[in-house]
Amino acid sequence: MADTGSIVSGIAGRYALALYELAEQEKAVDAIDAELGRFLELMNESGDLRELVRNPVFSAEDQTRAVSAVLDKAGLSGLGANFIKLVASKRRLFAIRSMIDAYRAIVADKRGLVSAEVTVAEKLNEANRRSVEDALNGVTGKTVTLIEKVDPAIIGGLIVKMGSKMVDSSVRTKLNSIKLAMKEVG
Repeated sequence: MADTGSIVSGIAGRYALALYELAEQEKAVDAIDAELGRFLELMNESGDLRELVRNPVFSAEDQTRAVSAVLDKAGLSGLGANFIKLVASKRRLFAIRSMIDAYRAIVADKRGLVSAEVTVAEKLNEANRRSVEDALNGVTGKTVTLIEKVDPAIIGGLIVKMGSKMVDSSVRTKLNSIKLAMKEVG
């Protein structure tokens, strides 16, 4: 089995790892990712599909039949589609979103990619974006992809979240720290 560290845990991780290993054997990692991504799009577009996925009232047969019809109509018929049907038949459809996230995390890890969520007060210019990426690349030793979020409430500085780690160097947090320190003094 592949060494994926903390990425693989719980039911979603086990299913995702099995899918990744099959995808690697079949040389279909990207094709499966595309199919899974399309299924997520379908879920985001359809409240009925989301209900089918989340609701435990539907039997495995009902879920499998309905998911098969949705996949066929969307033109999805590869390994990714077969995986989704398998998940439905095993009554694990409620965890499909987590499985897809875990699969994508395994793929990124195998490719040496890491994503970091960076919250800033205003959109980063290209030079600052490169500086943040370079700093994070140096810390992780991997290629970091930034997911930039803008939140003017942090006033300045930035908040970086990578995996389970977070560094908050925002002006708002520093001001709150000073405020607490002043209350203790006074």
